[in-house]
Amino acid sequence: MSSRYPVTQAVRALRAAKVDFEAHEYAYVEKGGTAASSAALGVPEHQVIKTLILEDDAREPLVVLMHGNRQVSTRNLARQIGARSVQPCKPEVADRHSGYQVGGTSPFGTKRAMRTYMERTILDLPRIWINGGRRGFLVSLDPKEASRVLAPVLIDAATEA
Repeated sequence: MSSRYPVTQAVRALRAAKVDFEAHEYAYVEKGGTAASSAALGVPEHQVIKTLILEDDAREPLVVLMHGNRQVSTRNLARQIGARSVQPCKPEVADRHSGYQVGGTSPFGTKRAMRTYMERTILDLPRIWINGGRRGFLVSLDPKEASRVLAPVLIDAATEA
């Protein structure tokens, strides 16, 4: 990886928070998801964290950070956050809320402040790879640093993918 990489809103937010991170670019695969990025970077998919933009029954957006090889149980998530239901946002709605394009959504430097939830077991990992604010661009960092910057509510909503 060269020392030159995209300076996105996410990179600016990480720098402002004085987070030590590494940048990783790879050839983006349309609808390839975390399987494609983990294969391209040679890291376990469990350590590649996806950033999902969902909304609750009041149509309030929220960010959920989940292991790449797991899915979010929206029923469990809704119960844990006190909502009647939770569902994924349509891509164009997610883009509007986050300021990023789906496939390049980062939890750092979002256009709009949103409640953030993180699968509890992410904190058990030694390092995570998470979107850096552009398709084909991940940043790796200590998950505890991500937790410090994002101040997420920890959840137990993972199901097998």
